[in-house]
Amino acid sequence: MKNVLGTDLKICSKNPLTGYFRDGFCRTNNLDQGRHVVASIMTDDFLKFSKSRGNDLSTPNRLFSFPGLKKGDKWCICALRWKEAFQAGKAPKVDLEATHEKALDYISIDDLIKMSSSKTGRKS
Repeated sequence: MKNVLGTDLKICSKNPLTGYFRDGFCRTNNLDQGRHVVASIMTDDFLKFSKSRGNDLSTPNRLFSFPGLKKGDKWCICALRWKEAFQAGKAPKVDLEATHEKALDYISIDDLIKMSSSKTGRKS
């Protein structure tokens, strides 16, 4: 598995356990209609934005063993939701090494780099 930088995909988070497959990685397959491939660091602004769009990520849901997210948590979010938040000025920072290369089908590398959580997010 490769990330948006073309290197091996790194883990996003084990606590809370994230990813479409709940294995900590922002990887995907054809069943993942949302393409949960953007490794993001939650912010209050993004959590409010997502809730306003019908996806409440901050409220726990025991039925799905979902803990509810808070500022600072790392989470694999849908590529198109991240792009929508970016265009609205509400996108969370991105861990480029943990963001799956499939994100590039929806989001430009330049936009991802602008929102990189690291100082060294440039492609070589």
